[in-house]
Amino acid sequence: MRHQSYGVIPLKFGYLPLSVMKPERWLLCAASLCLLNTPAVSSVPVPTILAQAQGEEQTSIDVYRTVSPAVVTISTGRGSGSGTIVSPEGLVLTNDHVIRSARGGVVSVSTTTGKRYTGQVIATDRPNDLALVRLNTSDRFPSVKLSNPASIQVGQRVFAIGSPFGLSGTLTTGILSRVGRNGDLQTDAALNPGNSGGPLLNSRGELIGVNKAILSPGGGGNTGIGFATSATVARNFIQQNRNRTAPPITTAQSPSVPSTRGLGVTVDTGTLVVLGVQPGSPAANIGIRPGDRIIAINGRRLRGVQDLQTFLARRPASAILTVGRNRRLADVRVNF
Repeated sequence: MRHQSYGVIPLKFGYLPLSVMKPERWLLCAASLCLLNTPAVSSVPVPTILAQAQGEEQTSIDVYRTVSPAVVTISTGRGSGSGTIVSPEGLVLTNDHVIRSARGGVVSVSTTTGKRYTGQVIATDRPNDLALVRLNTSDRFPSVKLSNPASIQVGQRVFAIGSPFGLSGTLTTGILSRVGRNGDLQTDAALNPGNSGGPLLNSRGELIGVNKAILSPGGGGNTGIGFATSATVARNFIQQNRNRTAPPITTAQSPSVPSTRGLGVTVDTGTLVVLGVQPGSPAANIGIRPGDRIIAINGRRLRGVQDLQTFLARRPASAILTVGRNRRLADVRVNF
């Protein structure tokens, strides 16, 4: 007796004779094989996906290049935060809680290039956690524009620049996650201590908010939820206070170094950063200016303002000062 041979169709787990399959199942299996053997085709071409990724990367680069020169680090001697220069004349927008501990409202402000200035707080808005600082200089600065309120939309890409943990010029990205009933902005862009007062930006490099807080239940760290005061509130605050003048620095506001046969400067007692220079004083004669930091006298490092006062009380004829400026040190002779 002759045996009839049967064709087989490969399946996932073995072989099944065609003779035992119903016609409609045979057709279904054949159709399935066609589907399995057809290469998958993406609905979006690979070059398009790459172009989109490169476009997003370039946007991040452009925002950082444009805005970072206008983002500063603010120090009070007891802590530090961030700020945004919002006018070429040196008006800085930051948080109230960043400058709250400043003696007499005097702060030290450093740019991303390391240049340091003295700033004076001219206005605060504690409910919205805002403050304005005016830099004591005639220099001109790059500045950041404030966004149109109508362009602030949930889901838009956002960028934060600041000085988390003192690391100036740090960029993080995310989206605008929510706009609260009080107008506050919520974002998933990474914010950490030191980002306070820095800008939250849109893809055009415009300020849409002032970063101010993170959600951290029980102090357990960053949960990925951050908050910023809206540019709408910030714009009104700036317009109302931008023409205020800074009050003069006095010895009642900031402890000063003795001026009788002294150096003739006002310094931050915590950092020894020069806050003011008396005209015609020994310090003025050798070119010391606000923002400089007095590091040492005659090669001996100063631990605080008391060391400087003690030295000057001896009424020396001259001394060699080690002064820090723009991340550089210089030894300068001063005659009293």
